[in-house]
Amino acid sequence: MALAALFFALAFPAGAQVSGGEEFFIAPVIQTALFSTSGPAFGGGLAAGYGYDDGAMGLRALYFADTHGLTTLEFCLFLRVYPLPRNNAGFFVQVDAGTALFALDGAFTVDAGAGRISAGLSAGWRFPLGTRWYVEPSVRAGYPYIAGADVSAGFRF
Repeated sequence: MALAALFFALAFPAGAQVSGGEEFFIAPVIQTALFSTSGPAFGGGLAAGYGYDDGAMGLRALYFADTHGLTTLEFCLFLRVYPLPRNNAGFFVQVDAGTALFALDGAFTVDAGAGRISAGLSAGWRFPLGTRWYVEPSVRAGYPYIAGADVSAGFRF
């Protein structure tokens, strides 16, 4: 999945030359979330999307594991808004919606009860590092994970 997202993002290099703050971006993500019943789960994944003047939309694919053998795969679409537009930088609010698949001891199955709707609200800050790179810490709250925090470092095309 991550490799497919990378190829998707690389297929559109013309986005870097569009004026008005439009861009394609890709970023590895490191995250912790309360997907576990006994404490936080830790993991990471990939985010890819398209940013425009005062927002962005895209896809996030994340993998989490806790210390008790519970693993989670989360696939979400996101829609982001920069309330104070600064060319895709600064404070943002983001809505996520998708699915979370759970496995105990590594056996992912798709049956009744194995998958859950994943939905939430994130808030964070994009710090530009030059013209192409950025760092983005954020926090989120939602279902089924209750709360989480992440940081990503990305590249704008």
